[in-house]
Parts: sequence; structure tokens; C-alpha cells
Amino acid sequence: MALPSISIHVGRTKTSGADHDQVVYLNGRSVNALNAWLAAARIDKGSIFRKVDRWGNLSSRPLEPSAVNVIVKQRAEMAGLEPGDFSAHGLRSGYLTKAANRGIPLAEAMEQSRHRSVQQASSYHNSATRRTGRAASLIS
Repeated sequence: MALPSISIHVGRTKTSGADHDQVVYLNGRSVNALNAWLAAARIDKGSIFRKVDRWGNLSSRPLEPSAVNVIVKQRAEMAGLEPGDFSAHGLRSGYLTKAANRGIPLAEAMEQSRHRSVQQASSYHNSATRRTGRAASLIS
């Protein structure tokens, strides 16, 4: 049985030019979660992640990039964790670390994370693979 799959057009990002529409792909449970959110929020076009006012009304306007960081910190605090230990940047770097831990090649992970700099992406990816790599076990 095939996994549900979807492509998401993220549009212009801080590292892409105005003429480049960035695309990421999801499959499996994340597609189901996204579809549930879109149905619950009654979103059929436009931005997936949107502003919610203090009364819980969903806006047609997208979240500001800085709002993601605020949300991550608030959710960490709600979970009883130290909010200073978490950030929106950590989501992206954590993705590369998890990809490395699962043996996903750096180039493939960068396609999904939309990192443009191999040097930056490899700093997250390589530190994770060094812990479990064959070279680490040579000194024993």
C-alpha cells in the first residue's frame, strides 16, 4: 500500500530568489496531520500556517517568520521545558541531525530542508554522523 504523499509550494524563502518557488514533500503520517489541519481550519488555498488572533479567529494572512520562534518557545514552556533551549532554527537543524542519524545522505536532506549552503548543512549533518559512524568505533 502506497503512503499518502503531497508536495507543498513554500514560495519564496530568505535564501531563494523571487523567481524560485521552493517545494518540499511530505508523505505518511505528516500528510494525514496536514490534511486534518487544513480540514479543521477550512483552508483550501493560500498559506498553511496563519495568524490566529487572541479570540482564536484564523486570519487569511500567513504567520510572520518571527512568530514561529515565539510559538516554539511557548510550546516548550507549556511542556515544562526550558524555552531558551528551543528555537525555530532548532527545528531546521534538528531535521538535518535526524536525517543523518537515519543514514539519509546530506544532498537528499538538503533538498528537503532547503539549505543552500553545504557548509552550513554539513555542520549539523556531520556532527550527528560522527557519533555513530565507523570512524568513531576505530578508537577502542
